[in-house]
Amino acid sequence: MAETLIEVRDLGLIYEKEKETFQALDHINLEIHKGEFVCIIGSSGCGKSTLLSVLEGLNKPTTGEVLINGKVVNGAGPERAVVFQNYSLFPWLTARDNVAFAVRKSRKKLQKIRKKESLEIADEFLERVQLQGFANKLPGELSGGMQQRVAIARALACNPQILLMDEPFGAIDAKTRENLQQLLLKLWREDKNKKTVVFVTHDLDEALLLADRIVFMVPKGVHQILDVDIPRPRSKESLFDNSEYRRLHGELVKLFYKEHIYKEIGGEEVII
Repeated sequence: MAETLIEVRDLGLIYEKEKETFQALDHINLEIHKGEFVCIIGSSGCGKSTLLSVLEGLNKPTTGEVLINGKVVNGAGPERAVVFQNYSLFPWLTARDNVAFAVRKSRKKLQKIRKKESLEIADEFLERVQLQGFANKLPGELSGGMQQRVAIARALACNPQILLMDEPFGAIDAKTRENLQQLLLKLWREDKNKKTVVFVTHDLDEALLLADRIVFMVPKGVHQILDVDIPRPRSKESLFDNSEYRRLHGELVKLFYKEHIYKEIGGEEVII
C-alpha cells in the first residue's frame, strides 16, 4: 500500500480585503503518496495556485489543515522546494551562486555547510540539468529555458522530499517546454530518493505526460481525480498511439469545455 506523505483535510481558505471576503478554497480533501507525481489542472481562477501556496506554507488555511509526514504545516519547511513560472533568480548572482545560496539557506537550520561544499553541490546539479558550461553566467545572459533549468537545479539541490511546481513551463516556447518536461521526468525517475511532485498546469497533454494522477479543480474545490495508467517512460509520440491516453484526454476535454459543470461546494451550486 502506498505511503501517504501529504494529507489535506477539509481545507478551506477565505481571503479578506477591505471588509469583503472571498472563499478561495472550500472543503478540499486530498491524499498524495510518497514518490507520486500529481498534476493539478483546472480553469483560471479555480484555486490551483492557491492550493499550492497552502502546501508550501505561504498561506494559512481558514479551516482544516495540511499534514506532511503526519505533522501539521504551519509555514515553509526544508522538506519542500518550489519552482515558479517566473524563475525567481537573483539577477546579480551567477547560475552557480544562485543554486549555492539556496543550498546554504535551506540547510542552515539542519547543519552547517561551508561555501565550498555548497558550490560543489551547485556544480553537481547544474550538470544534471545540462548547464555545466553556463555556471558562471548571470540570469540575464541565459535564455528562458536555461533560467528555468537553473531554478529546477536550485530546487533539487536543496534535497527536498516534495517538489511544488507552479506552471513552471508556462512561459516557455513549445520545443523548449517539451525538452524540459523530459528532463524533469528523467531527474524524477532516476532519483534514488524519488521526490513527491505536485505540479500545477493548464496543459492537458503536459498533465497526461507527467502525472500518476490528475486532480481536476473547479472554483473552490476538487471536482474529480483521475488515475493515469499509462506505462512509463512516456513521450508525446508514444501517447498519441495509446488508447488510455485518448480516453483520458477526451474525459479531460469534457471536464474543461462542457457548458455546465455542476458541483455542490459549500452548499451552493457552482457553474463554470
